[in-house]
Amino acid sequence: MAAMTSTARPLLNRRLAEFGTTIFAEMSALAVSTGSINLGQGFPDTDGPEEVREAAVRALRDGRGNQYPPGPGIPELRTAIAAHQERRYGLTYDPDTEVLVTAGATEAIAAALLALLEPGDEVIALEPYYDSYAACIAMAGGTRVPVTLRQDGAGGGAADGRSFRLDLDELRDAVTDHTRLLLINTPHNPTGTVLTREELTAIAALAVERDLLVVTDEVYEHLVFDEAEHIPLATLPGMRDRTVTIGSAGKSFSFTGWKVGWVTASPALVTAVRSAKQFLTYVASGPFQYAVAEALRLPEAYFEEFRADMRAKRDLLAGGLEQAGFKVFRPAGTYFITTDIRPLGESDGFAFCRSLPERCGVVAIPNAVFYDHRERGAPFVRFAFCKRTGVLEEAASRLKTLAA
Repeated sequence: MAAMTSTARPLLNRRLAEFGTTIFAEMSALAVSTGSINLGQGFPDTDGPEEVREAAVRALRDGRGNQYPPGPGIPELRTAIAAHQERRYGLTYDPDTEVLVTAGATEAIAAALLALLEPGDEVIALEPYYDSYAACIAMAGGTRVPVTLRQDGAGGGAADGRSFRLDLDELRDAVTDHTRLLLINTPHNPTGTVLTREELTAIAALAVERDLLVVTDEVYEHLVFDEAEHIPLATLPGMRDRTVTIGSAGKSFSFTGWKVGWVTASPALVTAVRSAKQFLTYVASGPFQYAVAEALRLPEAYFEEFRADMRAKRDLLAGGLEQAGFKVFRPAGTYFITTDIRPLGESDGFAFCRSLPERCGVVAIPNAVFYDHRERGAPFVRFAFCKRTGVLEEAASRLKTLAA
């Protein structure tokens, strides 16, 4: 057999040339090879409610969802999603035309951007941002325009008065005649910021004024703490028909492996997103869709207990990080804590995270991977606290060696 001839043309599409193996794969492999506690990737180390898991088992045994489910998602789940949006936020969606089930929120983001962008369209995203945003914008041929959330000592929901805030003037200045879409994430990963009503009202006014579409990633909607409040952008004047709202069962019910997400939007927007989605996975997670439909009908007590448990874990890990010498930005939402390593005499988050497993047996993620302006994220490191209490206690104990 003849050997493959070499070519000067790169194998990887130029749009994806800047994206290699994700930092999550690298750091998770490092956790395994060193036997470290993995506080890098954001997945719980316990399953969600037993009744939800049993609902998936019943669906499997009853033969529901073992073959291809309907393209938009099973009717039971679409109805449950619409009921959830109305019950919690007063948003009314038609389950048949305004709800779409996806293979997790990541596919929802990809499908929305592929459907709604033309090559050259500009997308404004809040930096730092989840790494799939940049890749999906690139695959759609768009141009990402980061607007950086900056440290603010004035408060805004963080328990210790230190958080990251959106500069609304900077956001307005970033909009050009080529801007097509705003990509908003609240509660925000990785900073833990929850956008306020004032900030969201300003974003809505800007979108209406400049006739922009908005995609909102709200997968952490049930994980807000203290005085913070999650306000869906679609509830604000002029926003329902221009907003694609993305939700996820993985973050709300601790079944991240099931990959069940969804989109709610106007019929025209859902039709557009579905046109792209059908050529990605087409359908996924059949039996789990039935279980998530039951999960969305859980009583409010579940969500209150879930938040209280995560808030206690946040405080446990935040306290341990502070004792270790980090500057801690206590999050108002999500299950991530951003820290500043400069009080430890460090300034390079990549080098710090790569050495941390050997130094004290803990894995974290350098926030710089979430920035276009890498230097702005260089001293920040993210830890996940969605782990068992004993694991967090052991991690805090190991991290204290840094204080020496």
